[in-house]
Amino acid sequence: MRPAHLALAVLVAAVWGVNFTVIEIGLGHFPPLLFSALRFLAAAVPAVLFVGRPKVAWRWIVAVGLVLGVAKFGLLFVGMDAGMPAGLSSLVLQIQAVFTALIAAAVLGERPTGVRALGMLVAVSGIAVAAVDEGASGPLGAFALVIAAALCWGLSNVLTRKAAPPDALNFMVWVSTVPVLPLLALSLLLEGPSRDYDALRALDWQGAGTVVYVAWVTTVFGFGAWGWLLRRHPASTVAPFSLLVPVFGMTSAALFLGEPVTWLRWCAAALLVGGVALTSLAPARRRTPGYFGRRRPPAEEDSPVVGSAARS
Repeated sequence: MRPAHLALAVLVAAVWGVNFTVIEIGLGHFPPLLFSALRFLAAAVPAVLFVGRPKVAWRWIVAVGLVLGVAKFGLLFVGMDAGMPAGLSSLVLQIQAVFTALIAAAVLGERPTGVRALGMLVAVSGIAVAAVDEGASGPLGAFALVIAAALCWGLSNVLTRKAAPPDALNFMVWVSTVPVLPLLALSLLLEGPSRDYDALRALDWQGAGTVVYVAWVTTVFGFGAWGWLLRRHPASTVAPFSLLVPVFGMTSAALFLGEPVTWLRWCAAALLVGGVALTSLAPARRRTPGYFGRRRPPAEEDSPVVGSAARS
């Protein structure tokens, strides 16, 4: 990988990691479901003018939009609003790679190798350590919501593989149009019109900046740059850089939010990142030659990290 491409991969990981700190700041301005709706509204509405018509069937766009946009991001934002720290959220969400591998084994027939199975066990042990750390300092209910968000993320990864979008940015932009109305409806129902109105009336530059960051910097730039790298390099070369996301997430949360990083959290990080690396980068055995009966080139081989990190 050329130095400029290497720097871009690290930059994207940093953007996605810092995203969790920005979300934490944004939750000080907006109710969580409204904030999530604004994220997708800001990302999708202008972008659809530039990406052209959808290139996959609408059933896949709607399915991924509901599971990823409404369920995953709704649970994540609510969990963080309920007390889950930003840095720990960036770490715990990486268990999505294990959920992706398990769902893919059940749905797509990707039987895990011994190395991948070992990676799952190591990652789960990291989650257990993180749960002990959070139980000593924060609400376990919020921790459970972020785990549920990771499960929804894993399901959306498998749905995305089934959709097999030829243009990843086009697909992500159209997926982002789906959650807007459901999230707004849930916000009005659960958070209340008066709370939403007060948040919008009190909108300031910092609040607007958090929406712009999570919508355009994280989603449009991050996903576009990641897709650009994947078109020029094998997935096995690009994928490991996404393992830097929790490193940047925990570091930025410590620097800008003053979140403590305990020795238990560092231990959880080492176990989870190591386990995710084994789970994501080890090849899986398939019952069939490839999806839809064809074998894809090596650069297109599946990785839960490649397929999901861009949707942080």
